[in-house]
Amino acid sequence: MPQIMKSSNPALNGKVFQGHSFTLEDRMSLDGTVNKTGILLLCSVATAAFAWHTFMQTRNVAELSAMLWIGLIGGLIFAMVTIFKQTWAPVTSPIYALLEGLVLGSLSAVLELRFPGIAMQAVGMTFGVMFVMLLLYRSHIIPVTQKLRMGIVAATGAIFLFYIAEMILGFFGVHFGAINGSGPIGIGFSVVVVAIAAFNLILDFDFIEQGVRAGAPKYMEWYGAFGLMVTLVWLYLEIIRLLAKLRD
Repeated sequence: MPQIMKSSNPALNGKVFQGHSFTLEDRMSLDGTVNKTGILLLCSVATAAFAWHTFMQTRNVAELSAMLWIGLIGGLIFAMVTIFKQTWAPVTSPIYALLEGLVLGSLSAVLELRFPGIAMQAVGMTFGVMFVMLLLYRSHIIPVTQKLRMGIVAATGAIFLFYIAEMILGFFGVHFGAINGSGPIGIGFSVVVVAIAAFNLILDFDFIEQGVRAGAPKYMEWYGAFGLMVTLVWLYLEIIRLLAKLRD
């Protein structure tokens, strides 16, 4: 089995392809992973539309907040289950997508009231970035080297640690106004984070392709799609945050 390179996405770790036993006829395929990704996208769009429509009809902030927290906590739980139990991915990854849809729909509805049109702009930019990065990957304009991987992994880890520290310090009244604000520093920070999230897509594409070449089991199509969804959700949230700063 070829060596599986590391991805900065915690869901797409090289160890997930190790130790599997399966027949030659039951292997992961690129087309199958694409189809599974489409299913997960439809799941998230469905619940996002539900949260959006419910809030726009009722304007009930408490109800929207409940859906947001259900999506956040439930999504985290099912993401962890999927990561540590890959064989359950055909069941847990659609549930994760449904729960994340509640988060995306809730946040998008709130921002849409303040900045009309921002949600569709964020959706368009997210898919635009995804297709551009896929084109760059397939055309080998950006070669996936070990140095590139290490750089993206390090940058992604640094952002994750910063967000964790920001959340913890927030409980003690310490806030990063410049970074979270709509000034040059805040906008610049969001641009950098969006770029790093976009480069994670290239690593995800490469990881899935290597899984196909390595002959991973069929259920890993769901797992590969799940890992790609994790990055797309992150990318969308960072893009809509950037747009909100620009329009503030």
